[in-house]
Amino acid sequence: MSFRTVVITKQAKISYKNRFLVIKQDIDEKYIHLSEIDTIIVDSISVSISSYLLKELADNKINIIFCDDKHNPYGELQPFYSRHNSSKKILEQVKWTNKEKDLVWQAIVKNKILNQALLLKKIKSKQHDLITSYIKEVTIGDKTNREGHAAKVYFNSLFGKNFVRGNNDKINASLNYGYAILLSTVSKEIVNNGYLTQLGIHHKNEFNPYNLACDLMEPFRIIIDSFVYYNKDKELDSSFKLDIINIFNNTYTFNNKKYSLKDIIGLYVKNTLDIFNNNKEYKDFVYEG
Repeated sequence: MSFRTVVITKQAKISYKNRFLVIKQDIDEKYIHLSEIDTIIVDSISVSISSYLLKELADNKINIIFCDDKHNPYGELQPFYSRHNSSKKILEQVKWTNKEKDLVWQAIVKNKILNQALLLKKIKSKQHDLITSYIKEVTIGDKTNREGHAAKVYFNSLFGKNFVRGNNDKINASLNYGYAILLSTVSKEIVNNGYLTQLGIHHKNEFNPYNLACDLMEPFRIIIDSFVYYNKDKELDSSFKLDIINIFNNTYTFNNKKYSLKDIIGLYVKNTLDIFNNNKEYKDFVYEG
């Protein structure tokens, strides 16, 4: 099973040779077998990539994320068809009913708020009980927007009453970087299961190509939030970015078994998508602290 995240931060030429990723930097040349690689992050605009390598990465379902000149993730490579029966899966996806989507979204929101409450309990926040009370109030489709109410209380409890999500500061920068890696990880699993990331359950923005990934990533945001909370004084430099990337190799419990976070995301995405077609039950991802 692939497990490595390869991060390229300097001028380089990357190519393919005999099932290996080849990284050439000045006089150095490194070889990494494709079977070991889960994700490649190109964190430099001075990297040249062979088209044959891109083809092999797509064939092997290896995620490649590109960063802009400010070193923020801005795009990724996805194959058109990552599963043999993608056309069938997409036809099924189009037929998902609003009732089905509302029920799944209700479960996702409850799961997300539960994890927020668990983190607030861990840091001994006085708002823990308030956040917990929102879980029972989440209606089908979350029509009363308990998610939004919980988010305001939650972020103010974590980072102070002056914190505003979306401002230009180091906390938001760290959150955004972690969320971008999380979004890409979830998106990869959606495509691997044969579905379109554009067609969401709750998120329906016509300008967002990752609506479904935005839906399914919600319970996992807590992992990024927690890490940033405990490192909120750190600047988002290359070292801290690597620390955030390594979060996805950490071990957590899902369905009473231990897995890496990457593997849990894969299992969670498949289980949640199967609900629509196989009448499976939603399985929470519960934050362990």
